[in-house]
Order: sequence, then C-alpha cells, then structure tokens
Amino acid sequence: MSLNLEQLSQAMVNAAKGQVADKWPQIKDYAKQEAKKLAENFVLIEKLKLTQQITEEQAVIMHKMQNNATKAVLLSVQGMTTLMAEQALNAALDAVKETVNTALNFTLL
Repeated sequence: MSLNLEQLSQAMVNAAKGQVADKWPQIKDYAKQEAKKLAENFVLIEKLKLTQQITEEQAVIMHKMQNNATKAVLLSVQGMTTLMAEQALNAALDAVKETVNTALNFTLL
C-alpha cells in the first residue's frame, strides 16, 4: 500500500476542522500547511521503511519531531490553547491512523 499525500492531508484537515470549528478561520491556513507537512513526513517514513533505510524506532522519532513542530505552530496562533491544539492534532492523526499504520506495517500512530 502506498500512502497518498493529498488524501492524508485532506483527511487530517477535515478532522482538525471538526475539532476546532469555532477557531477554524484563524487556524485554517496553518492547519492546512501543517497537515501537509505531517502527510509528507508519513510518505517519507513509508519510503525509508520500504527501502530499509530507517528502523521502526527511527520512524517513531521522526514522527514525534514533526508532531511537536506541528503542535508548536498551532500554539502560535492567537487564541489557540494547548488543549485546542492537542485536540486538533489528535483528531487529525486519528483520521489517518489506520491508513498509515497499515501502509507502514507497524504501529506508528
């Protein structure tokens, strides 16, 4: 299975939007960009895993670094609380969890 960047990104955007609908106008540009970065990270992890250039442990570290960067960006948006950023990010990741884990053939999310 090959991960699709656009499908992953859109699924995460939709999930995040549903979680923070009242703040969506303020965060939508950030959320869209960060969802794309997360999706790119998943696609890269898949490629590196398939070519045996990365271990599962390294993949987890790569994901955590991108996850933390995304959270930091969301927290920089005026009016976003830590809880709201966490909820948006968790909803986005939950939306692609099964797809990503299946494609990678191990539990990353």
